[in-house]
Amino acid sequence: MSRKTIITGTLILTAANLITKFMGFFYRVFMSNAIGSEGMGLYQLILPIYILTWSITSAGFTTTISRLTAQENALGQSGNIGRIVKQSILLSIMISIVVSGCLFLFADKIALEILKDGRAALSLRLLSFAIPFMSAGSCFRGFFIGMQNAFVPAFSQVLEQAIRILTIYILASIFVPMGLTYACCAAVVGVVLGEFLSFVFVIISYIRFKRRKKMIKKPTFSSFATCNMILTMALPLSATKIAASLLSTTENILIPRQLQLYGQNAKEALSAYGELTGMAMPLILLPSACLMAASISLVPEISEACAVKQNQRISRTVSVTFLFTFIIGIGAAALFAVFPREICYIVYNRQGLGELLFPLAFLCPFLYALTTVHGLLNGMGEQLFLFRNNLITSAITISGIWFFMPVYGMNAFLVSWAMGLVYSVCSCLHKLYITTGVLPDLYDCFVKPLLAGGASGLIIRYIIQISTPSKILFLLSLTAMGLLYLVFLLMLGCFSQENMATFLGKKRKDRKS
Repeated sequence: MSRKTIITGTLILTAANLITKFMGFFYRVFMSNAIGSEGMGLYQLILPIYILTWSITSAGFTTTISRLTAQENALGQSGNIGRIVKQSILLSIMISIVVSGCLFLFADKIALEILKDGRAALSLRLLSFAIPFMSAGSCFRGFFIGMQNAFVPAFSQVLEQAIRILTIYILASIFVPMGLTYACCAAVVGVVLGEFLSFVFVIISYIRFKRRKKMIKKPTFSSFATCNMILTMALPLSATKIAASLLSTTENILIPRQLQLYGQNAKEALSAYGELTGMAMPLILLPSACLMAASISLVPEISEACAVKQNQRISRTVSVTFLFTFIIGIGAAALFAVFPREICYIVYNRQGLGELLFPLAFLCPFLYALTTVHGLLNGMGEQLFLFRNNLITSAITISGIWFFMPVYGMNAFLVSWAMGLVYSVCSCLHKLYITTGVLPDLYDCFVKPLLAGGASGLIIRYIIQISTPSKILFLLSLTAMGLLYLVFLLMLGCFSQENMATFLGKKRKDRKS
């Protein structure tokens, strides 16, 4: 597999990730205006169930198919690839039908006893129809990733997100006047249609691909051997994803419940939860779409360097990865900390939401660093460590929600989440140091971006204070702060020729150590 093919595929997938992130963000902005913060809270209660069903029915199969397809494609065994895809789809659909049936039949119990909101039942029933299409579509996407055809899975992501946006746009005016239950259903209908049309696209693409490539060889694997091989690989991967989803679902279910114990009524608790998870968090996570592209591109670089024990190359790659991580993380933190009310006013037309965005801003560097270090450790094969790390991090957050949220409200969640993030980043950096013997340079990766972010923020904040407030002024100020931040980074030497060459994945002739 050529380096050019890997880079091209990575660029296509990360471009799709950027597009869907931005589409998803503006989708949430429109939803929040259409169905309100309480409606967003109800939708956010349902979303973890959706992610959990994906973890059970799809997550392990996608990765398994991509790995096995790539393996058999390298050996020229197109017959085995066809059998792997068919067996995987059969297994995933069998599992998805069971999960879908349980969700449909027990929607009322799940809504009342687990989510503690009966209005979610109808949306859960609708969601059950999306599960078979989601699982089968994930199998086909795994096939295309394994065949290094990134366009099909990338376009299917964009198509799915576009269908969701179009559906909520069309249905909002019809469903919202009928009440919160039906307003949430409008969003779930978008999910179902998005999964269905995405599935139709990938299955048509699969049939055309097979005909074009003339994949007609007879398989050398028996059906039993293929099934055993798939399950051996897929079950551990699925177990990891399921555990992570269950912990995340627990957090999301507990937050509105514990807010009621704090003294808020059900409507206020759901609205606060919707503002946090459906409005403020998507804002602080939006810049990470750029970081994801860089993180994915650098994983093969450090994996290759570890394999051939090129310590200088490992050190340079780690340092440059974290340099760009903190450039984005600290820049985003400075922007959100300096203009929390203004950003919420521009995006949601709600200045008050800035009070929640302000403390979240200081978590940006840790959130983004966690994305990067997880990518690096995944490239080194440290999945078991990451699984344990995620369990401990979730335990810290859930403990804060359970014990302290009834006393201190939303602040307890923010503090416990911050503690979990700090622990996770520190433990991952320690593991990175044990594995590679290198750590990012604190001055270059943290202090320089911090100085640039602080200086640009103070200057623009001062200009804002002596000017007449308006949306246009705020937008110009945000742009000016971003440009000024880049200028200070250049002055501090963050964008050196060597750093840029490593960041872009360019090979150096002197790479021998």
